[in-house]
Amino acid sequence: MKKMILRLTALALATTGLATVAPAHDPDDWFVGGATGAVAGQKPQFVPAPARTSAESKGPFRKFVIRGATLIDGTGAPPRGPMDIVVEGNRITAVTQAGWPGLPLKTDREPRDFDYEIDATGMYVMPGFVDMHVHTPASDKAPDVSYAYKLWLAHGVTTVRGVPLADPAVASSEKNRSAANEIAAPRIFNYQTLGAGWTGGAIDSAEKARAWVRWAAKNNIDGIKFFNRPEETPDIIAAAIDEAHKNKMGTVAHLAQTGVANFNGRNAGDAHLDTITHYYGHMESLLNGSTIQKFPLDYNYNNEQHRFGDIAEIWDEVYPVGSPQWQEYLEHQKENGVTFNPTFNIYAASRDLMRARNADWQNKYTTPQLWSYFQSTRDNHGSYFYDWTTENEFAWNRFYRNFFDLVNGYKNIGGKVTVGTDSGFIFKVYGFAYVEELELFREAGFSPLEILRSATMWGAEEAWKPKGVPAPTGVVRPGMLADMVIVKENPLANLKTLYGTGHSRLNPETNKQEMVGGVSYTIKDGVVYDAKVLLAEVAQMVAAEKARLNQPGAPAPNPGQ
Repeated sequence: MKKMILRLTALALATTGLATVAPAHDPDDWFVGGATGAVAGQKPQFVPAPARTSAESKGPFRKFVIRGATLIDGTGAPPRGPMDIVVEGNRITAVTQAGWPGLPLKTDREPRDFDYEIDATGMYVMPGFVDMHVHTPASDKAPDVSYAYKLWLAHGVTTVRGVPLADPAVASSEKNRSAANEIAAPRIFNYQTLGAGWTGGAIDSAEKARAWVRWAAKNNIDGIKFFNRPEETPDIIAAAIDEAHKNKMGTVAHLAQTGVANFNGRNAGDAHLDTITHYYGHMESLLNGSTIQKFPLDYNYNNEQHRFGDIAEIWDEVYPVGSPQWQEYLEHQKENGVTFNPTFNIYAASRDLMRARNADWQNKYTTPQLWSYFQSTRDNHGSYFYDWTTENEFAWNRFYRNFFDLVNGYKNIGGKVTVGTDSGFIFKVYGFAYVEELELFREAGFSPLEILRSATMWGAEEAWKPKGVPAPTGVVRPGMLADMVIVKENPLANLKTLYGTGHSRLNPETNKQEMVGGVSYTIKDGVVYDAKVLLAEVAQMVAAEKARLNQPGAPAPNPGQ
């Protein structure tokens, strides 16, 4: 009854506006023709990135050296330094001790035959970050996909898994251009939804699913993103997973409510799915006293406030945290080898809408198109705050307690957990959302070193494992590809210093607040990117779009911020 009363107004609006709304703007529907985009009847287009420039990047070099840094290598080992790191082409060839903490460093350290040098004395070096759940913006959100690429690189993200990145043709082309360092972009893993891109008809049988997988493997597709759509029956998903592994492709699933009653997290693990992304499927595997969540009788999945408001109500329908049933589920998923990719940040606005809406970066770095998309409407996916109440946020805060405990508990028994963002929805902006995700891992109970391991080594392992080869990224050591992040502040002490907007700190000499931090350099495949230049380019892009469209975009942040 409580839920029925709270939604009466929203339901009335929904029923009176049915004739004028467009189909749900869901990224997983874009690639099967299910969305109309920002303009009715016109599908948004993905505009490829322009060529990279010498203003934003340098290299690769025959040999370059990073001098005197404190190294956080990504394995979970404690920091050590000062260290010198030598890169030849796109490979790390040496990691050597440069001296002792507290003592002056020698100025004539080998090698001397370098082409480029970064003095990182007093700075920190980490492996490049891995974002295992991304989509690029189409033309209804940004002028081209470089908007996302530059924000990712500016926050240290050197590898992304597109689920999907864009439609198959664009994603394949962008993957190749990034691999050749033709564009300023992270390295790309191209996952597509089942059936995307081919002309062989609907995937309506296990045989058709296998045929599509074989086609995808030959067409530069690295893996499959399942959405648990009604037509994706358990036997079709199981067949596609099996065929994917035969073809060295990865598998990840958003186990949506449309199919979770018949294929939940436990079922997915038993079918040998590689990764469960988001929270869907976990709690449904832990229901206590029922097999289906107790949806309100007026529930409509296509009503986005119903979809995202009511999913949080499952928090008090499951077995208690730490119960035998809870622990058995985690152990079962570990035995199946399932990776959890929680994407905490993408739903965080649900528990504190005002905070998300007023984040420091929205005014300067959010395009007016994306800001408009974020505003609550019935036809933009994830813009579901029609009448978001204290009770909604209460339910989501309770839900997060369980979700945090689930993911942290999985890590504590030896399960793998990786970092993903799903930016471009629900007030989450590319790059900035990655740092927020790291902060939410901390809230979940991960230590700072555990967080960085999930963001680097474990993410790289998840990306490369389906190919049957050891991950060549994710750790800073000789022989690995040169993907690294260089920062001035200690990220273990304060993850906020990774935000491109920086962290506000009182200067004891001036007695005034000043902004510190942000990534200094991101190195991807031996190419050195100046993070501050990338951020300036994005800010210029946003300002130009505001002027072109005559839209103010997000309001300015608080004074002094």
